Amino acid sequence: MAKRKYEWDSKKFERYIKQGRGQKEGKNYKPWLLPQDIPSHGRDGQRLGWKTGRDHHLLSDLESDYFYLLEWSSTVTDIREQFPLLPIEETVSIAEGLGIKHPDDDKTKEFVVMTTDFVINIGSKEFVRTLKYADDLEDARTIEKLEIEREYWRRRNINWGIVTDKEIPEILCENVKWIRKEYYNPDVLKLSSFMVDSIEKIVYQLIQDETIPLSIATSHADESLGLEPGTSLAMIRHFIARKRWIVNMNERIIPSLPLKGVVISTNSDYKKAEGYQ
Repeated sequence: MAKRKYEWDSKKFERYIKQGRGQKEGKNYKPWLLPQDIPSHGRDGQRLGWKTGRDHHLLSDLESDYFYLLEWSSTVTDIREQFPLLPIEETVSIAEGLGIKHPDDDKTKEFVVMTTDFVINIGSKEFVRTLKYADDLEDARTIEKLEIEREYWRRRNINWGIVTDKEIPEILCENVKWIRKEYYNPDVLKLSSFMVDSIEKIVYQLIQDETIPLSIATSHADESLGLEPGTSLAMIRHFIARKRWIVNMNERIIPSLPLKGVVISTNSDYKKAEGYQ
């Protein structure tokens, strides 16, 4: 799909406000920018959030990777992406005070609304993080815009920081990507509690032999229980995503290799939360 041409004017601002962009929290939050609104670096995309239950709109691979880390964190309670720095008069004033040119539209010459990549809630506290590729920090204009953003959040006494691609744990991100689709696994409700427990029991017992690849163990469970091929592997991904199975997420999970050191959580609320019958 072709991207819309990104031009900024007061009519677009009024429309965004009317649409509720940049407002509310949790499931009801709407980001100020969507992938179709502006060219982005890397693959565009939206990801269904585990924590919020809504689609998150991410503008780059780097944003997606950081989002996976936030999703995996047990302490993060809310994630708001593409958060607008409003009122615009404040960022304009900050820019003037710093002697910096405020971002504007090349065609209309109107000031554009600046945004922060992520506003993160950890309990009752807010943290703000901006994602940048390390090489981009060599650009003087990029640093100027970051200074405006930093001052905006300093005035609000909110912790602001920059995260670069060099600080993203690649293996952890890849593992979260691999399991995240199965966070909402439809088989959990389709299969009986006995069947789900049987998958877990069979696979767990087999992988105690640390020479047996995970894929062999899950295939054996499928055959033993008369399930469609791939059902048990998807369920194991679900267990890991829901932290029912505790594994070392800093070691790459490769189904064709053994999965070592699995600990089954004793969280008694797990089955209740999953709606087991």
